[in-house]
Amino acid sequence: MSSPIPILIKTTIPRIEDDWNVGRFSLLARHLASLKGGDGQPLYTVESADRRETVSGDDSDLAALANRGGGQLWLIATDVTGGLTRGDVAAITAFRQTGGGVFLTRDHQDLGSCLTRLGALGETQHFQLSNPEADEARRCCDDVETPTITWPNYHSGRNGDLQPVEATDPLHPLMRRRSGDPIARLPAHPHEGAVGVPASLGAHARLVATGRSQTTGAAFGLCVAVEQPGFGRAVSDSSFHHIADYNWDTRLGCPTFVSEPPGDEVLRSTDALDDVHAYVENVAAWLSGAI
Repeated sequence: MSSPIPILIKTTIPRIEDDWNVGRFSLLARHLASLKGGDGQPLYTVESADRRETVSGDDSDLAALANRGGGQLWLIATDVTGGLTRGDVAAITAFRQTGGGVFLTRDHQDLGSCLTRLGALGETQHFQLSNPEADEARRCCDDVETPTITWPNYHSGRNGDLQPVEATDPLHPLMRRRSGDPIARLPAHPHEGAVGVPASLGAHARLVATGRSQTTGAAFGLCVAVEQPGFGRAVSDSSFHHIADYNWDTRLGCPTFVSEPPGDEVLRSTDALDDVHAYVENVAAWLSGAI
């Protein structure tokens, strides 16, 4: 019997009640912790934590990662001030060099742009001031309903609704349902970020899924899979709203600064979360090398 794989779900902000603290990703943590192998034993142990700084300003949980000798880090970049120090970056790099798997996600515009500090892996994430998309024609507002938020802000739908997604060929394990069919829908968000494959990773990364704007019809990178020599696997995702409680169940609420009216598609459909459950299960399995 193998031991459960440890997963650390981590935000880049300290505990702030009226913000995207780690408590707003509780359904993700609960779902991952519920998964069991063929022997009926848990596949993962899940710890959730907001940023906890040492006297040096580094995050204590990230500093301890390299000593784990494996496992996974699900890093949810919810900060606007640059929530990763040089020490944090070094710790995450060392963790990856021990074979640790990393899932990265962020939000619109420059929210979470500290991820670009993570070397070639960070270059999979596009922001406005840091590592913008190479095509200058894309450096403009897509969502126009919330004027306080600018690009990248692809409008894939309302919080609480679902967006159609397109898995790229050949179908990657991250985007496969148990039936073998491609995952076809994920939680929507009025202003998603974007991901892509940088030249620094070349053939060691793949865009495995795209979304599409409901405003302009523009396709945008939604998920990148990374298999970089000398490092554990990584997944780079365009929006933490794919995994937020509010987007899985709007009745659980959101920070007061969220002004857009929610949708109700997820609440109306009994199978609405099947694909996103499959997606996060695939992420955890793929990062551990199980698929």
